[in-house]
Amino acid sequence: MSAALANPNAARDHARAMAGTVVEAMPVLPPRADDLPQAVAPDDLVWEETIAAGGYASRAIARGTRVRLIDLQGDACASLLLFNANMPTERLNVADTLKVQWNAYPGQGSLLLSDMGRVLASIEQDEAGTHDAFCGASTAASNRKRYGDGRNSGDFPNARDRLLLGTAKHGLGRRDVHPCLNLFKGVRIGADGAIEPQLGPFPPGRSLVLRAEMALIVVIANCPHVLDTRSWSVTPLRATAWRGPITAETDPIRNATPEGQRAFLNTEDLYRR
Repeated sequence: MSAALANPNAARDHARAMAGTVVEAMPVLPPRADDLPQAVAPDDLVWEETIAAGGYASRAIARGTRVRLIDLQGDACASLLLFNANMPTERLNVADTLKVQWNAYPGQGSLLLSDMGRVLASIEQDEAGTHDAFCGASTAASNRKRYGDGRNSGDFPNARDRLLLGTAKHGLGRRDVHPCLNLFKGVRIGADGAIEPQLGPFPPGRSLVLRAEMALIVVIANCPHVLDTRSWSVTPLRATAWRGPITAETDPIRNATPEGQRAFLNTEDLYRR
């Protein structure tokens, strides 16, 4: 701290002088965006934020909300947690998401399932196709081994601790940081069981749209993938969300498989009570 800012009055004046300062990685309040889908009214926008490299964000959203994530420069890694906003003990179960749908590689049309057999969200659109449901989040230990100080207060923060900060904003704790889904960074499993990373960097601007099938708490950390062997490399991630209609009974994603239909029935039963 400079000598000038050690004076409370000077510190106050400095802080007030920063009013109106805009940087890339920050929430936009009130939210506004100039690239919304044509059918979306500006008044329906509820969240606009760029998540910094090494940053995190969390948000409570209503059922039917669409969340668009954009890998702005081609090297973001969105580690995602989802919770039922009305009962956060129900949360994303990555293992069930894979086994119930007989598919190890989430993409467009995939459902993100809870540990209670309900649909938390659907992947409505996906331009990336490189996601990871196996490796989970980086940790302070993994980052320390690869980069140096991997703590939240260090130069190379890890995804698990960033997720912990995001969940804490909703009254949740360390035990609530469950296995995550990594978006924009993928892996494939070889015939011999070996993990084959797909970590890029990729062309900038790839996007994905999630459709909230229930009221959700969304938590995102943007830190390098745990298998990334490069020097610290991650770029900003943009999150945009807008209100939308609840999924119709005729929706093609809802009706794509018998397992999906059952999961949607479980979700709809929750809202019927």
